[in-house]
Amino acid sequence: MSPTLVSTGLGVRRLLLAAGQAPSVCNTQPWRFHVVPGRHIELLADPARRLRVADPRGRSMTVSCGAALFNLRLAVRHVGRRPIVWPLPDPENPLLMAAVRVAEGRPATAENRELYELIPARRTNREPYSGRPVPPSVLGDLRIAASREGATLVPLDGDCAAEMLDHVALAEDELSRDRAYQAELAAWTMPGARFDGVPGYAQGPRPTRDPGPVRDFGRHERDAPFEEHPQLVVLTTPGDRPIDWLRAGQALQRVLLTATKHGLSASFLNQPLDLRDMRGRRDPHHRRGHAQMIIRLGYGPHVPGSPRRPAGELEMTDA
Repeated sequence: MSPTLVSTGLGVRRLLLAAGQAPSVCNTQPWRFHVVPGRHIELLADPARRLRVADPRGRSMTVSCGAALFNLRLAVRHVGRRPIVWPLPDPENPLLMAAVRVAEGRPATAENRELYELIPARRTNREPYSGRPVPPSVLGDLRIAASREGATLVPLDGDCAAEMLDHVALAEDELSRDRAYQAELAAWTMPGARFDGVPGYAQGPRPTRDPGPVRDFGRHERDAPFEEHPQLVVLTTPGDRPIDWLRAGQALQRVLLTATKHGLSASFLNQPLDLRDMRGRRDPHHRRGHAQMIIRLGYGPHVPGSPRRPAGELEMTDA
């Protein structure tokens, strides 16, 4: 491993800060990192941050860790090194998501530099978007971004998008009657969050009409009209195993950073996927793969970022 990255705390901290800014389910940030000097960086799931009710399989946790893995890879590329990744599984350590060795490489490409610099600019934006459609050329770039990570991004047309919104509304209605699910959601949306969770300012307003294109956290402080025809895409993977979930997270973050480059906002409508995981139901399998994320895209206002855990808290130390 490059001594410039691991011989000083600053080198490691820069990598972990980038990784720790990845999106995660309910901003749980369910990851930890173990630096093995001279060898590699291990990305591990933090089981204390898994949503035990909403995510019994650990799918959402693994997708979140995949997004952090992509940021870590991008940060290594940014300093002119090459990340060599060994992804899960490891039967002896089920929490290990991946190990990343830093090898000699070439200077970062313009694309690598641009995506890396956009890491702190990416936001989950639950505000209303304008009615401006996403151009086909931009959707094409997003689909290429997903494919580069072994996933598929499926845009939904008008009728399919409306059907998906109805599906989301039915799932949210069922979840609203699940007390354990609601209690878990409330625990991660408490006011005054400092380092994690979804604070009030990031939850967005309550839609003035149904079905609404945002998740209802039950703490909306205002109402607002949303775009009449939300633009939805579904991120799918060929399989539905932990390795596919990790791949989905990397694809998700590449897609989101590419969307940020084009001035797009994004939020998530994963209630049907939560319900699928919780009830052990078969997923709404698309001919292009297993659905892992339901994403709303559009042109929204600037919003502040959600809180983040300090970099020092992310690194595990040997006992």
